[in-house]
Amino acid sequence: MKVYIETYGCTFNQADSELIASAMGGAGIKTCSSEADADVVLLNTCTVKGATQNRITYRLSKLEESGKKILVTGCMAGANSDIISRYAPSASIAKIQNIAGMPQAVMDTASGKRVMLMGESRYDRIGLYVPGKSIIAKIPLSDGCLSSCSFCETKFARGRLNSFSEAGILNAISYSIRNGAKELELTAQDTGAYGIDKGTNIAELVGKACSFEGDFRIRIGMLNPEHLHRYYAELIDAMQNEHVYKFLHLPLQSGSNSVLESMRRGYTVEKYLEIVKEIRQKVKNITIETDIIVGFPGETEADFDATLEALKEFKPEVTNISKFTKRPHAAASRMKQLDDNVIKERSAELSREVRAMQASKNAGAIGAEESVLLTESNASSVNGRDDSYRQIVIPRAASASGLSLGSRITARIYNATSNALYAEPVKV
Repeated sequence: MKVYIETYGCTFNQADSELIASAMGGAGIKTCSSEADADVVLLNTCTVKGATQNRITYRLSKLEESGKKILVTGCMAGANSDIISRYAPSASIAKIQNIAGMPQAVMDTASGKRVMLMGESRYDRIGLYVPGKSIIAKIPLSDGCLSSCSFCETKFARGRLNSFSEAGILNAISYSIRNGAKELELTAQDTGAYGIDKGTNIAELVGKACSFEGDFRIRIGMLNPEHLHRYYAELIDAMQNEHVYKFLHLPLQSGSNSVLESMRRGYTVEKYLEIVKEIRQKVKNITIETDIIVGFPGETEADFDATLEALKEFKPEVTNISKFTKRPHAAASRMKQLDDNVIKERSAELSREVRAMQASKNAGAIGAEESVLLTESNASSVNGRDDSYRQIVIPRAASASGLSLGSRITARIYNATSNALYAEPVKV
């Protein structure tokens, strides 16, 4: 029996797909790299953005037309099973909380049955984790969240926060390091909420993970600012450790307090800017990544201008811009919507400003020499991250041949764009 796993969405979904593959292997089901070789195609889906969901529904319709056996899981299975059934009436559906039952679901689907695993088993699925041979290990921390953002239906899809056991997570981290992982990506819907339901927190977890021996780096995944006050001092202390990337992904979402209130984000612009300023003072050379939603219902020109001003004030190293799209179960879908052309114009203007800010900031790194962990390669370059988690590209024309993934080198930055720093190895 063979299954082909196709993943959409965030790092957490990628981590879930690795857990699914581990569960399949434990049941004697092989995970193959080709849809053509598979008895069942398993889609691990995302519902955060309308564009992504449109890609998934198109894919489902094509698989249905081909007669391929399909099993759908992930956020769409939890939030939009009716949409799945509309585009692929024969597809089996399993909520992501049922990973332990998915091997049997694959076998039943392959035999021609339509399986519906729609219950929610809130078990500690970190126990399924088996590290691969990759330089980058994705470590899932929890499922669900504590927030009630009006633009998002992830909580509807994933449920309330269910943090996995600290012992299980630390075992997965240790196992991955021993198996050759050099970069450990801690991931969840909101890593900032991790442990709140268990009397612990992300700062304590990171501090304990830093006690392992080896040359590795920990990347803390996206965390919402509303929970930072619970463990702020401890997190700052943990980030001083050499094993932790000097990097935080803190979504702002809007520079307008009235919009943030409508979004139910739980903080103000002023509080966010104060936190970022203090973090930058205490964690030298930190990279701040943020997210912005453009065109949220009710966003005025003044609100949009406030977002531009906020970004210009704290100048994040990375800004991810999303155009607002209605999600069926999100409260914002029932609010009065902005005209699509207005959203497009604002998104284009913000993108131009962000590219210019990022390019200017990256240009300031030209001439610097950085320690770089090499994590990925392609036909034209070997890529890695410096200790601030900045993307470093070493073109093969710049003596990148012969560099091995997982190794650490010193590289001199000679060029920069809005998205990456270009470097060459420093000969020792």
